[in-house]
Amino acid sequence: MEKMMVVVFDDEKKAYEGFHALKQLDAEGSISVHAEVVIQKNADGKVSVKHEEDDFPLRTVGGTAIGSVIGLLGGPVGLGIGAVAGTLAGSFADLNFAGVNADFLDDVSAILTPGKYAVIADVSEEWGTPVDTRMEGLSGVVYRAERKTVVHDQRTRDEAELRAEIDALKAEHARAHAERKVKLQAKIDQLNARLQKKLEEQKTRSEQLKRETEAKVQALQQKAAKAQGDAKAAINARIAELREGYEQAETKARSAAAGELRKAADKIEGKKTV
Repeated sequence: MEKMMVVVFDDEKKAYEGFHALKQLDAEGSISVHAEVVIQKNADGKVSVKHEEDDFPLRTVGGTAIGSVIGLLGGPVGLGIGAVAGTLAGSFADLNFAGVNADFLDDVSAILTPGKYAVIADVSEEWGTPVDTRMEGLSGVVYRAERKTVVHDQRTRDEAELRAEIDALKAEHARAHAERKVKLQAKIDQLNARLQKKLEEQKTRSEQLKRETEAKVQALQQKAAKAQGDAKAAINARIAELREGYEQAETKARSAAAGELRKAADKIEGKKTV
């Protein structure tokens, strides 16, 4: 099962020990670590990256789900992540790309106070005992969230409503007089620009997810080729799960987009008949 994991430590030394403990569990086949980084919560509430290595499938946290989590944990001081995600579009997008919910990030933020350190890892894990046991020995507090590679529902609704509104304005434009046509065309152009921006953002997120999935699968295939017995079976199961999760996300995205478009069109049509 693919998860986002955050382990909080009181000091830097323990955080680095936790970082290497996760790598060791990966080498043993107990879990698969796709990306991992050590962070510190600074006095101003911001987060700084202390350590990352390039020997993971996801060789840099920038532009990855972990990067989104780091950005959210270093969000505005004094605001819960849930509040931030509900009011700032960028944070909302990061939350969905990370594949975790606001409650998970709020729980982490409550304990990741200034001066503390954390290891953030994107992992595949069947059961929690190996990690929990190792982290408890280092006095680390473990938080997990099953990653949900789902379509950004709000963005899908927004896109569908924009398309339906553009269609309605185009129909009105076709019947309007010359002076009215100019004003309607200005509105159509403005909405088209907004729609294009949302489509580009969604395409970027989709491409990032695809690259992440491919990198993880390739790395796991290399490990499976060297493994034997139960370890090999566990790795192959993780590969199948990653592929299935990606395919389900793509299918759901297409289905959701079609459904929201129909609902938005019905909504616009309803307004016209009132």
